[in-house]
Amino acid sequence: MTTQQPNNGGPAYPVPGLQHDEDFYGMSLRDYFAAKVIGHLAVAEGRQECSIEDDVRLAFKYADAMLKARGQ
Repeated sequence: MTTQQPNNGGPAYPVPGLQHDEDFYGMSLRDYFAAKVIGHLAVAEGRQECSIEDDVRLAFKYADAMLKARGQ
């Protein structure tokens, strides 16, 4: 059974003229979005105590939503 990988948005910092594909090992746009969100989750006031794992999952849910919105 295979699980479908979410759209990673391509490279966060593309380099013109450089081919980006599955072998590209740089930061994806999905990773970049999640990294931006996780910092806000860590310092947000009024949040119930959440585990780090819960915060990471939530950050990637936000990242996936941002990528989806970009595609509309």
